[in-house]
Amino acid sequence: MPPRLQLLSRASTTTARTPYQPLAPFLYPQLQHSRSASILASLSDTKGAYNKRIRVGRGPSSGYGKTSGRGHKGQKQHGKVPAGFNGGQTPDWVVSGTRGEKLHPNFSSELSPVNLNRIQHFISQSRLDPSLPITLKELASSRCIHGVARDGVKLLARGKEELTTPIHLVVSRASAEAIAAVEKAGGSVTTRYYTPFAVKNIRKGLMDPIHSLQSRIIMSEDSVAGAEQAADAIAEERMRYKFRLPDPTGRKDLEYYRDEAHRGYLSHTVAAGQGPSLFFRTPGTSRRSKGVKGEVTKAKKAGGTEGSRLW
Repeated sequence: MPPRLQLLSRASTTTARTPYQPLAPFLYPQLQHSRSASILASLSDTKGAYNKRIRVGRGPSSGYGKTSGRGHKGQKQHGKVPAGFNGGQTPDWVVSGTRGEKLHPNFSSELSPVNLNRIQHFISQSRLDPSLPITLKELASSRCIHGVARDGVKLLARGKEELTTPIHLVVSRASAEAIAAVEKAGGSVTTRYYTPFAVKNIRKGLMDPIHSLQSRIIMSEDSVAGAEQAADAIAEERMRYKFRLPDPTGRKDLEYYRDEAHRGYLSHTVAAGQGPSLFFRTPGTSRRSKGVKGEVTKAKKAGGTEGSRLW
């Protein structure tokens, strides 16, 4: 360091009488790094990046001495007061009740929204391929959505008039308006069940994003060729993927994906004339057979005989 300063001062004090003599070539690399290491002492964090912690109980000059800002006596100085505590009386939220609806965490869903105009924009930029089914894996890898929530993706209808390409979407949920817009453009929407474990492994390529065991149920039991195709598909899935896509087990999820109005992937399991509910009977149906009821009514009108009784 000192020789460098001497060489620089000698070069700066040259006059017209003593022309400047170039330095030796082996000194050039040393002169290139002329910044001093003392810059490290002036480095500091951005202003307002952190706040200094207030140390209480360090004497009266600090402003937080003696009682440390808590005042004199009482529960607030010696301990903590629970939220909503009303001095031992009945809390206000018990007396007046709570306003609004708050879903229990077990029944709430966390979904990543995606709109039709954004999907069309990514298709126009060739960032999504409309010839293949678009699942949450394609939406996340193309950055059409930034991350996938724990329960999957919900399709919304904002910018539906901009959708001109027929697309085939496989998402967790979809609004009725979005379904109508996609089908009007010549595409299709299929809603299927995803779990947080499934979402994570689908993005890693360890799980099939579309098919599961219940989505491969053969409608006709007599179709031997269809059963063989389903068996081959399951065998191929085991070789290609590490995990198998799960199906719903809760009543709420089963009823949603059994509903044709939601384009659920389990709607093919619902018999003709039946509803998607697992608890309520379809309106217009009864436990008693209509044929037996009609026979009893006719027998009563005819006067009835011993041979026409059912018991």
